[in-house]
Amino acid sequence: MEFDLINIIYQYSYFGIFLLLALGIIGLPIPDEILLATIGYFIFAGDLPMVPAVLSAFLGALSGITGSYYFGTVCGKPLLYKLGPKVGISDEKINKTQRFFSKYGKTALFFGYFVPGVRHLTAYFAGMYSLKFRQFAVYAYCGAVFWCSFFILIGYQLAGRWYIVMDVIHKIGIYAFSLLALCLIAWLIFKPKNKSTYSNEWFK
Repeated sequence: MEFDLINIIYQYSYFGIFLLLALGIIGLPIPDEILLATIGYFIFAGDLPMVPAVLSAFLGALSGITGSYYFGTVCGKPLLYKLGPKVGISDEKINKTQRFFSKYGKTALFFGYFVPGVRHLTAYFAGMYSLKFRQFAVYAYCGAVFWCSFFILIGYQLAGRWYIVMDVIHKIGIYAFSLLALCLIAWLIFKPKNKSTYSNEWFK
């Protein structure tokens, strides 16, 4: 798969980056973190100019997450359960993400990118639960920029030791998940009391 990504980037350049990130966020089985790290490597090697390459990644991620949001707004839960398994999103992942999103909502939009399976569904649930687009955009877009920058920087910094990049990416997921857990624990401790975190009123 990594070899295919390299060929696509070489052949289609910025459009390839944009399309792969958009489709990966929507839910197709594309190794997004590896793609972003590969972009960082190409930038280091001088094969891609930094600004247009990074911008293509940002726009791809933003387009994918926005598309998922509007799919959720228009289609809702039935279509997700019907089509999800066909693109590698199981009922178990859907139910897990729904519980996660019902509890943590906007926080999940920002940090969910670092959890495979979750990032494909948080925007869909935001649309399904009628979260206002302005609120969705603030959290989801900032999260997309942070996530893209994070893994592009890893690829750039480890370009001289590219043979260990894939191993680092797999390990970094553990640290990202730990960071997410700490943030959620802090939020649960210091958050104001709410009547119900499972109500749609949470978004208002």
